[in-house]
Amino acid sequence: MSHFIEDFYYGNIEPQESITELKAEIKKKLDALLQTEEQLTSKLTEEEKALFVKYASRTSELLCISNADSFIAGFRLGAKFAYDTFVTD
Repeated sequence: MSHFIEDFYYGNIEPQESITELKAEIKKKLDALLQTEEQLTSKLTEEEKALFVKYASRTSELLCISNADSFIAGFRLGAKFAYDTFVTD
């Protein structure tokens, strides 16, 4: 019998690891983002850098919340598919 849910709960399953075909693309985009950030911050004053860091931090927080919301919505959709498949006629 599968222990998928228990493995998922204990962190033995990482959904992000299943996206292997995107890893190269993600790394390329991340490298470009970091390069752009370095170019931008090299032109800013210390006060402007602090404001930019605050902006980037808040953007990251928003993305984390948005990603969690998308994960939950996708999980619920999958559960509805499973329910419809096995429970309804």
